[in-house]
Parts: sequence; structure tokens; C-alpha cells
Amino acid sequence: MSNDLQPWRGDEWVSHTQLLLNSFRRWTGRELLTQCGTPTEDARALFEAPFVVVSHGTQPDPILNYGNWTALELWEMDLDTLLQTPSRLTAEPVHRDERAQLLKRTTRDGFVDDYSGIRITSTGRRFHIATAIVWNLIDADGRFAGQAATFDHWDWIE
Repeated sequence: MSNDLQPWRGDEWVSHTQLLLNSFRRWTGRELLTQCGTPTEDARALFEAPFVVVSHGTQPDPILNYGNWTALELWEMDLDTLLQTPSRLTAEPVHRDERAQLLKRTTRDGFVDDYSGIRITSTGRRFHIATAIVWNLIDADGRFAGQAATFDHWDWIE
């Protein structure tokens, strides 16, 4: 990993990492990551984790606002590009209705832990994910702050 790609050093990144970790625990009763010390150390550990973590905000057409190193590699994007990408573009147009239904179900239930579907990289490569967990992000004041997803297995579709 490039030494200049260290977003976990920023206060906003650290704060968002805590939102991801706390919201995941709130909904699932499990830890997304074994917290290892300071919030900055947790932010680095999540960024470098060997599984995908992505999240988007609350805009009408939500923009991705977090992606760890595994997500960046999988979607073949740099961090600046990812942070400007509407999350709907991670799915092909034909799969966007299915994705929208998943997000509605997540909003209603707080989280889902059985999602599988097809996604597409920035270069057009397709992959299938299985047993992804998608959860609502709830801030310290109890307000909805977006949604996140994690998964650790995908298969390329040739």
C-alpha cells in the first residue's frame, strides 16, 4: 500500500470509522473488527482489513463516503474517485432495482445479513458477492446517517 494513502489519520475518517463500528455492533450484536486501541488505530485497522467495507451517505442519490483498501482494489478505484461515486453505480443498471429493494429492506429492518448480488467495477468487470451484511448507520444522536456494507468473498464473472 502506498504510504501517501493514509486516510485514517484524518479526524473525519476516524469519526466515520467509529460510526461504522458502533452501528454494526448496535444492529448485529457482533464486532465488525476487534478494536485494537485508539480510534485512529481502529481506523487504520479497518482501512487495511482483508474484507470489503463501504458506506454511503443520506443524499437522494447517495454518494459513497467510505471504502477501505480492499474495496478500492475490488472496485478498481482510487479513494478520491470512490468518494465522488454514487453508490448505485457499483451495480449494473439491470441490477439497480434489486439493489434498491435491498436498501429499503435494510432501512426497515436495521440490517440484513443474507444479501447476494452482482456488482461491477469502474472498468466494467463483474463480480458476484454472497452473504454480504448491509446495515444502517445511526449517529450518536440516534439519527440515520447512511448505510454500509461488508463482505469477504466474491467471485469474478467471466
